[in-house]
This record gives sequence, structure tokens and C-alpha cells, in this order.
Amino acid sequence: MTREELERVRAWANGKLATGAEPPWAWYQYMKLRETLDAILAGMESTVPVTLPADSPQEAQRRGSGHLRLVGTCPPSTAQHRQADEPVQLPM
Repeated sequence: MTREELERVRAWANGKLATGAEPPWAWYQYMKLRETLDAILAGMESTVPVTLPADSPQEAQRRGSGHLRLVGTCPPSTAQHRQADEPVQLPM
């Protein structure tokens, strides 16, 4: 689906929620739909299409003009990892 189609579905779900005439089970489903669409649209903003070079191997080529690449990344974790032979302290 295109971004415009997803935004149109989100507007439709928002309209259903705004009326307040939906039963509770339907309201919950519209809320899940809206939250899912928000997540998908946010994900679309954080990716960009990348065109593969013509000389790339056949298995690297995908349907369409390219594939998606993550634009923003999180820094590596700075948490200290526990050694495998170290006993785990459980609360009592």
C-alpha cells in the first residue's frame, strides 16, 4: 500500500472513533488499527529506498527498483554482560 492509502485508512478509522457510536469491541479494534498504521507510517519515514548497482549478484536483486535501508540506528549497548559461569542472584 502507498503512504496515501495508509493515511486514508487511518483517517477512516479516526472518523469511526470520533463518532462514539461504535460498540466497545469495535472501538478497541479501530484503536489497534490506528496504532498499527501510526507505527507503519513512522517506519516509512525512517527508511529510504536504495537502488542496487546493475552489476550486483542475482541473489542480491529484489523485486522493484531497490530495497529498504534503515536510516537511523541506535548506538551499541553499553550494558555490561554477565559471564556465563557467574551464578545468577535470584531474589528471595
